[in-house]
Amino acid sequence: MIKVKLIFSALLIFLLMSIVTLAESQYGSMDVYYNNKLLPGTEVAKPALKIGEPFNIKISLTVNQKSDVYASLSCMEKSSFEIIDGPTVRIGDYSKANILETNSTIEYEWTVKPTDKWAGGSLPLDIYYEIYDHGSPEPLIKGGFTVAYCTISNEHYEGEIPTSEEPQVSETESSPTSASTPAFTLAGAISVLALAFALFRR
Repeated sequence: MIKVKLIFSALLIFLLMSIVTLAESQYGSMDVYYNNKLLPGTEVAKPALKIGEPFNIKISLTVNQKSDVYASLSCMEKSSFEIIDGPTVRIGDYSKANILETNSTIEYEWTVKPTDKWAGGSLPLDIYYEIYDHGSPEPLIKGGFTVAYCTISNEHYEGEIPTSEEPQVSETESSPTSASTPAFTLAGAISVLALAFALFRR
């Protein structure tokens, strides 16, 4: 059984690395943060968390044309995380449409805590996004990537937990030449991940 877990753990890490392959997009770029630390390139945060321990996820998304933008924080086992504060109330829900002007930037920020649903195990937390040409019913691009691969212990967090505030969404104007890490990918290998997690689940 231990060998099986090790095999699927290695498979999951390989798949995560594949999913987070970043590519330049003609529609914009994105910076990704874990606890206010920029995740460069293909880096995925790998925190070890206690049950109820809060952490922060943020993306800063810049569009190259006037766009309608949506974002979601999601994972395969939605009840494994609880959103304390952010632009969405529940894991898996998309934000309301945000209209961005050409070369403008929006930040989506969530404060999240793990529940006891996946205590003693590990699973990824993903960001999904959709970008539409303003007023168009068809997306210019949509995709997703893993921002954090969380290992959750059986211990309970005893520190202070932030209280919910107003949704964490802000917009700023951004220069087209500002440095940012492109983060537009198509969500891939979801079915394989589902199988792997089903077998890896304790």
